[in-house]
Formats: sequence, structure tokens, C-alpha cells
Amino acid sequence: MRKQQSEGKKTPDWTSAKPEAAGFAPDLGARLAAGIRSGLLRGLHGIIVSRGDTIVLERYYEGSDEAWGRPLGHVDFARSTLHDLRSVTKSIVGLLYGIALDRGLVPAPAAPLLAQFPEYADLAADPARTELTIGQALTMTLGLEWDEQRPYSDPANSEIAMEHAADRYRYALDRPFVAPPGTRWIYSGGAVALIGGIIAKGSGKPLPEFAQEALFAPLGITQFEWASGRDGTASAASGVRLLPRDLLKIGRMVLGKGRYQERRIVPENWIAKSFAPAAATGDGLDYGYLWFLGQATPPAYRKPLAWAGGFGNGGQRLWLMPEADLACVITSGNYNQMDSWVTPMRIWREIVCANLLRA
Repeated sequence: MRKQQSEGKKTPDWTSAKPEAAGFAPDLGARLAAGIRSGLLRGLHGIIVSRGDTIVLERYYEGSDEAWGRPLGHVDFARSTLHDLRSVTKSIVGLLYGIALDRGLVPAPAAPLLAQFPEYADLAADPARTELTIGQALTMTLGLEWDEQRPYSDPANSEIAMEHAADRYRYALDRPFVAPPGTRWIYSGGAVALIGGIIAKGSGKPLPEFAQEALFAPLGITQFEWASGRDGTASAASGVRLLPRDLLKIGRMVLGKGRYQERRIVPENWIAKSFAPAAATGDGLDYGYLWFLGQATPPAYRKPLAWAGGFGNGGQRLWLMPEADLACVITSGNYNQMDSWVTPMRIWREIVCANLLRA
């Protein structure tokens, strides 16, 4: 992995400054470089750190990459390179649901989930299944069997099995119960596929088309890709590819409580609900409406600060710390590796948060 030159200093959306001007240790970039040389931060493709509208660190590297499992070979990454977001897509879909709800296109989270798919009337014969809600899909507490612990190269992985199923929505809704609805968090791309299906039904548009109109275009995002399964349905769970700076725009809008450059894009109350802990994941984190939630303690604050994160296979991350007005985008190539979380977590905790020196 060879470091590429940082990109230029200004765009219409961002300004750049030295780390110390935004309250970071002045050698922030050097500490990142040392971590890479040590081998502790392997597979890194790119990183952007911003505070407010100011970028304090932006680096791109090179390495092997893929697009939704399709090998791309060796890539020299740059600001202009689209990158898989994988399951960070889920957090974007959560934002899209909030927009659609505000427009009256979809029901509230308390609404019955199965009622949104009347074509599966036979599933309503199970009383427990009729108790499922949209909110439980948004918080991954449906209680339905789902296994994404297996590698995504394994056809028994539930997301892969759903992509190969004749009907993805029936597959997701017809899983056997392993817990009462609302009582247990189970990571599930199937839950998000159902959310994407409801948005598409309510808006009358394919999910990528609604995303372009409702979220991407208002943010000035003009380049994106959204992978679809064999049935032509866009993957709500993992299909988006964006430029890193465009993912940062989404993060900046979320930190602005749904506003970007004075324009309201997502309702403020939906951002608040999305970041409200709804379920414990079992590994020290909480989960809201398709966002992971945790805490970190920057030295200047001397207290734990809440963060929200979009997490994706291979080490893709969008970290947001509202009280510090801090955002961090990380792209990596450690796909399908059990320890792919290590590089982004070390960067976030040991480099970004640990070197935030001024409140």
C-alpha cells in the first residue's frame, strides 16, 4: 500500500486547515502514517476527518478493491474514486425513510410491517408475524432468524441467500422466529431490504431514483452507483458506491440535524430518533434506526461523548460525534475478513478522538 498525495485545498463545499487550527494535535497526519507503517492500520484506502465545514486530514492510498464482490484489481484511490460503502448503505436508507415519512409516502414506524406487503397474505396466518412493525425492522429487532456471521462468499449467508431467492421480500418475511419481536437485536440485511421495499412502494420509484431526488441531488451528489440483485432490485442493505467526500456531505448534513447549507433535507426529529438507543447489539454498542451508537472520550472533553456510525463490510465507516461537530469517513479493502473492524476502530479511537485536543 503506497500513500498517494493529498488532494487540493478547496472545493465549493469544504475548506481545509491544519489540524491544530481545528483543535487537533498538529502531527495528526504523522500519527496516521506511523500507524500504517507499523502494520496496525492495514488495508486503508482513504480517510477524511472534518470538524464543521473544515477538512483537517484527507489521505488516499492504493490497494486491491472490489465492487459488491466483483474484483476491480489494484486501484490508485483519489478524491474522484467511487468506493463501496457496503452496509453504510443501511444508514443512508434509514435517512431516506425519514424523508419519505415526512412526505407522507410511508407509514410511521409503529405501523404493522406485514400490512405493507399484502401480496403475502398467507404469512398473516401466523399471529406473531402480524405483530411485526416497521420500527422493529429499522432497529433490527424483528426476532426473525438471520445469519450474516458467515462469509459473504458463503451461499448460506442470509443476505446472499436473499439475493438468490426468487422473491427477496418473501424470503426476509418468512424466516422462522428465534426471539419474540422487539426483544433481541439480530443484524439483518433482510430487515433493511424490507425498509427499502416500503420506500420504493410508497414513493412509486426505484430506491436509487428516490435517493437521487430526495437526498443526493439536494447535497450536490452527482456520482453514485447502486448495485442490484439478479431480480433488478437495488440492494438496500449494501449496494451504494459514493465518493468519500460525498459520504462526508451526508455526515455533515446529519451533524446539521438534517440541514445542509441552509436547506432542510431530513427532518430534525428523525435524526434524533435515529440516534436514540433502541437495542443493545451485545458487543458494547447500541443501535438506533439503522445507526450504530457508542461513546468515546476525547482528552479535551474529559467525559464520554456519544457517537453514531454507519458500518460496512471491509472497514467502511462514517463516524459522527455531534457534540464535537466531528465527522470521519474511512474506506478500506478488508472485505469479508473477521477483523475488518480493527483498522477503522483504531483510527477512530486512537488517532481521531485521542488527538482531539480542544473543545
